[in-house]
Amino acid sequence: MTDPAETDPGAEPRGGRPMRLVVTGASGNVGTALLRRLVADGHSVVGVCRRIPPATDPYDSAEWHSVDLSSASAADLVEVFHGADAVIHLAWGFQPTRDPDYHHRLGIGGTTAVVEACRLAGVPHLVHQSSVGVYAPVSDGGPGISERARVTEGAARGGVPTSVYNHDKAAAEELLDRHELDHPGTPTIARVRPGFIVHGEAASGLLRYFTPAVTPARFLRLLPVLPLDRRFAVPILHGDDMAEALALAATSGHEGAFNVAAEPPVTRQTLAREFGARPVHVPHRVLRLLVALSWRLHLQPLSPGWVDLAFAAPLMDTSRARDVLGWSPRVPADRALHEVVDGIVAGRSGSSAPLRRRTLRDALAGLRRGGPVDVRREP
Repeated sequence: MTDPAETDPGAEPRGGRPMRLVVTGASGNVGTALLRRLVADGHSVVGVCRRIPPATDPYDSAEWHSVDLSSASAADLVEVFHGADAVIHLAWGFQPTRDPDYHHRLGIGGTTAVVEACRLAGVPHLVHQSSVGVYAPVSDGGPGISERARVTEGAARGGVPTSVYNHDKAAAEELLDRHELDHPGTPTIARVRPGFIVHGEAASGLLRYFTPAVTPARFLRLLPVLPLDRRFAVPILHGDDMAEALALAATSGHEGAFNVAAEPPVTRQTLAREFGARPVHVPHRVLRLLVALSWRLHLQPLSPGWVDLAFAAPLMDTSRARDVLGWSPRVPADRALHEVVDGIVAGRSGSSAPLRRRTLRDALAGLRRGGPVDVRREP
C-alpha cells in the first residue's frame, strides 16, 4: 500500500469558492477555532456534536446536528453529510481515562461511521484530525533537544502502547488505510497530525481534563520548583494554526498525511520560565510512578499513559504541510504556551460544553465518577 505521505500533492485545489463543510466535534477546542476560520472565509459550516452549543459567537453561524459518535452508525450521518464538499473529522475523547471502551467506541467506531458515511453520501474529501501520537515511540537522543531528529510523515506508526489515546489514534489511521485500499478515492483522505494543541479559549477545558480537581488555577504561577525530567520536549501549536491547517487541507483537496507543529519545542526550561519556577530533575520513571499512584487513587484525571506520551512522542518535520498546503504557524510555541497559561490563571473559558468553566464541585464529582465527562446522557 502507498503510504499517505507519498500520495501525489499535485491535485488542482478546490478552494476559491464558498464550500459546504461538515465538522464533527465542532464545539470543542479545535472545532471552535476552525468554525471561526471557515465562517470568516465565507464557507457554510454544518456542526456535528453530542451537545449543541448555545447560539453565541461563533456557534450561531453554523447549522447544528446532535449526534453521539460513540454510538452512531453511518446511516445516522449520511443525510447530514449529503451535499458536503468535505467533512472535517475532529470528534475525539480525552476523558474519562478509566473508560477505554468509551474511547474506543468514539475514536474507532465514530471514525468508521464517518468515513463510511462519506462514501455513501458521495462526499469527495475527508480531513481526519490525527495526532503526533500515531508515531512509534522514539529515543530522545540525550538530554538536549538538538539531538532529536524530526520525523517525517513516512515514519513508523504504532503509538505509545500504554496510552489509550495513542492506541486509538493509530488504530483510526489503520482503518483509513483499509478504506483507501477497499474504496480508493471515495473519499480522498487527508490526515493532519498535530502536536499538542493549546490556546487561551480552551484553558478551562484543558485544566479540567489534565489537572487535579483541587488545584487552584493561580497555583501554576506560584510553583517554587518544577519537578520534571530534563529530557522533556514536546511539539505544540496554537489552536488557530491548527484550524488553518485543517481549512487548507479541506478546501484544497490534497491527500495524505501532514505534520503540523510550531517551533521551538516546549522543554522543561520553557515550562519553568513560564511558571516562574526552578527546574528540578525528576526521572521520567519516578514521575510516572507518582502519576500512576495518584490516578489510581482518583486524586487527579491524568493517566500514566499521558506521561509516557510526553516522553515518547517525536518532534516533527513540518516541511510537507508548508510545501504542499502552504501552511506555516503564525504563533510560536512558547507564545502559545504563554497564552494558555494566562488563560488558565485568569479562568478563561468558552460557552460550549467542552470549553465551559471548570468548577470545583463539578471537578470533584467527575473524579469520584471516574472522569470529568464520565456520565453521558442522551442529548
